Amino acid sequence: MRPPAFWQQKPGPLAWALWPFGALYAAATARRQRRGGYRAAIPVICVGNLNAGGTGKTPTAMALLLRLSGKGLNCHVVTRGHGGSLTGPILVDPNQHAANQTGDEPLLLAAFAPTWVAKDRAAGVRAAEAAGAQLILLDDGFQNPSVIKDLSLVVVDAERGFGNGYCLPAGPLREPVNAGLRRADLVLSIGADEAQERFDHQWSAQISQPRLRGRIEPLRMGMDWTGQRVLAFAGIGYPDKFFASLRAEGAQIVKAVALDDHQPLTDSLLRRLAAEAAALDAQLVTTEKDQARLPPAYRQNVLAMVVRLHITDWGPLDLALAKLGV
Repeated sequence: MRPPAFWQQKPGPLAWALWPFGALYAAATARRQRRGGYRAAIPVICVGNLNAGGTGKTPTAMALLLRLSGKGLNCHVVTRGHGGSLTGPILVDPNQHAANQTGDEPLLLAAFAPTWVAKDRAAGVRAAEAAGAQLILLDDGFQNPSVIKDLSLVVVDAERGFGNGYCLPAGPLREPVNAGLRRADLVLSIGADEAQERFDHQWSAQISQPRLRGRIEPLRMGMDWTGQRVLAFAGIGYPDKFFASLRAEGAQIVKAVALDDHQPLTDSLLRRLAAEAAALDAQLVTTEKDQARLPPAYRQNVLAMVVRLHITDWGPLDLALAKLGV
């Protein structure tokens, strides 16, 4: 399901009508936070968000893992594995596991660090500790109280901010901004300069935590997209961001297909996309995350635009890590 447009608009009749349900959702999240959690013997860093999906957590986790590995640390990732069938805890092996088992993000993160899929995050943290981890990166567990976090980084898309400020289903939030930020240690806003300025204007008064700013940029891999006729498809939180990145690189998108977030890439869907691309004399292109979910038979014929997060100034995060002895 794609996020409804009214989540990004000034609250109107539909948001007001759904507000009581959002209040119930927020209350349920607050109740969960009062539960006790497992305290690991090693530092636990959480990368999470207040919005439901599409903020850039996976690129953030990748960038953070590279930063931590540069310090010589044996960092392990613990993640729920959205859409996967495995309950875990299990160590992801990209040579043996498929996306329908682990989810797509764990397969990507496993290229950067040992990655555990665990529906029970506390069990995943224990497994990583037993395997010799010196540090845990908890992926998307900010609203989950089963593990006590030593450092929590909240990621937000600067273009969308916190939407209309309402909780699901009246808005995009998993919990109110003020409640969520009280538990956060750092806030990372991701977007172009203009989007960062708009975000600051609307939301900076509510953010007392140290700020990081970053932007998603294509990874230079020798591919020249200029003038390339492409049929682009994406099953991520906000497919339009991917399409905009392709256009910015000079690609000619002859057709853009926005799929639901984590939508299964079935054989019938991929055959249809391949036939349309052939009829349009276009190359099939998707995101790195979607490519991880492609069946092996299709991977040779579908290109991926690989992106990475560039952080403007790592100073606030490095200072926070130093306080943890990292």
